[in-house]
Amino acid sequence: MVETDDPFAKLELELRRGAIVLAALSQLTRAQYGYSLRQALAARGMEIEEGTLYPLLRRLETQGVLVSEWRTGEGAPRRYYTLSEDGQHLYSRLSKSWHALGAVMDGLVTDGADQ
Repeated sequence: MVETDDPFAKLELELRRGAIVLAALSQLTRAQYGYSLRQALAARGMEIEEGTLYPLLRRLETQGVLVSEWRTGEGAPRRYYTLSEDGQHLYSRLSKSWHALGAVMDGLVTDGADQ
């Protein structure tokens, strides 16, 4: 990560940090391993560094949001993550909250541009 004095870059990073958890949860409705998750997110415009993603996955598993299993059937062993039952409920609640916040922010930003 590049350090910068650019206020936009710093604030944009803060916005992304707040969205990374929800972005990851959105892709874990089906089992994925870390690299496949990074690729799925990147394909949708959400690039996440390994140094951010893997600690996030471990933290969410510790919190009971995710469950994981090692699969060794094809190639190298991989740890696959998916939403736990609690994680599914959390994802649903966070999604609704995100949409409500997005609607509020759209109104604020649109109204602010008109002033």
